[in-house]
Amino acid sequence: MKIATWNVNSLKVRLPHLLDWLATTQTDVVCLQELKCEDKAFPLADIEAAGYRAVFNGQKTYNGVAILTRAETCGEPLDVVRNIPDFEDEQRRIIAATVKGVRVVCGYFPNGQAVGSEKFEYKMRWLAALTDWLRGELATHSQLVLAGDYNIAPEDRDATPEWQDEIHVSVPEREAFGALVALGLADAFRLFEQPEKSYSWWDYRMMAFRRNIGLRIDHLLVSAALREQVSACVVDQAPRKLERPSDHAPVVLTLTSDRLAV
Repeated sequence: MKIATWNVNSLKVRLPHLLDWLATTQTDVVCLQELKCEDKAFPLADIEAAGYRAVFNGQKTYNGVAILTRAETCGEPLDVVRNIPDFEDEQRRIIAATVKGVRVVCGYFPNGQAVGSEKFEYKMRWLAALTDWLRGELATHSQLVLAGDYNIAPEDRDATPEWQDEIHVSVPEREAFGALVALGLADAFRLFEQPEKSYSWWDYRMMAFRRNIGLRIDHLLVSAALREQVSACVVDQAPRKLERPSDHAPVVLTLTSDRLAV
């Protein structure tokens, strides 16, 4: 089973890229962030014509998340939850569903704007609420993947020097990432030896992608029950090389499907 996370930075703009990528990769589960469209504008017909089912939690202009499942291999996403329960929030940042026995949580984590700002304080409260909720989810679902744009580069090697001491790499954000890991989750990307300067996001400005000035902020954390089933985790840079791309590249996790407890 292949599970991917991809911040598409406007589903309307990036839909052709997404459909081509789905046809090429045949990824089983795709977690999308930053849809920037309301539910009524979600291109469900196009997604279903591509052979996928979808559940989504959209918002006009900002935010928005979705989980796509390949109908042939995964069927319908089940037991869908939208938003963090008991956390009052107008922003649409979370959707969760069960796919072939795996609890998939897709999140678009707050940016935070700047350390010490009101938006940063919201980010920290949101992260604390997410962590509390996931503790209960893990008690119910031993097989769990937390996929998304975390807006956190957890280690120095996940950011170019230009980003040191800035938003996304601050101590409080990294401590919050550590609190998620402490729930019993593992960073699937770091289960394998990876190339140096491996990033998933590059600014549109200053030829950042060409110069590989970026951040690794898109992650797939897996529960202990899934850790031994992870056979690969890679950043697929191909969509970032296209014309009018998202500033993020997909990150793809491969699980040994014949060992999943369905």
